[in-house]
Amino acid sequence: MPRYKLTIEYDGAPFCGWQLQASLPSVQGALEAAAQATCGVATRVHGSGRTDAGVHATGQVAHCDIEKDFRPDRLRDALNAHLRPNPIAVLSAEIVPDTFEARFSARKRHYRYRIMNRRANLALDVGRVWRVPQRLDSDAMHEAAQRLIGKHDFTTFRDTECQARSPEKTLDQLDVIRDGDAVTVLTSARSFLHSQVRSMVGSLVWVGQGRWSADDLSAALAARSRAACGVVAPPEGLYLAKVEY
Repeated sequence: MPRYKLTIEYDGAPFCGWQLQASLPSVQGALEAAAQATCGVATRVHGSGRTDAGVHATGQVAHCDIEKDFRPDRLRDALNAHLRPNPIAVLSAEIVPDTFEARFSARKRHYRYRIMNRRANLALDVGRVWRVPQRLDSDAMHEAAQRLIGKHDFTTFRDTECQARSPEKTLDQLDVIRDGDAVTVLTSARSFLHSQVRSMVGSLVWVGQGRWSADDLSAALAARSRAACGVVAPPEGLYLAKVEY
């Protein structure tokens, strides 16, 4: 029975998140329904990680074992045919060794958070960016963000319902880049805590608004308390961009 690695893009707005839930639409549920329609039997699809309700992906990775031996491009096309009209696209499928695990084999995960920093309302990016009307000091945000690089106890930036065994994570990248009205936060690590990226972004926006300094961000990190976190950025601006193996 061949194992396939799937690279997936989706709009998270209509879903309760990645994880399968009995009474709510999920990305995993839609993919498993498409896989069953394709091969005729119930098929579990394992993702590289869970994304929350409303969070998008341009490079989510999953694996599944398919009883029928499909040519990878034909499996991709069959899954996409059965996924319609869901806003989910299987970008590629490839055969991988049985030892490959979408979650546990991952070496690094990359996220992108999009902010539209303008007074005008959104027309084309509704549900896909966070509009912040107040002018942000993106240079101050980037400078402050470097305080979070490295291995830390990220309890402050961890959802209270996070199930990770340890709050310690090693953050490899946290960059803030401006291009006109668009402010993008790029971050990467082997793994993240529940709501860590959105919590960090929200706190950086406070820095950009002048409500916090870089020292305030450092103090929030050192507090190791969820109560010390700034605002949590909304899910619609967050994208799982890439998973490295």
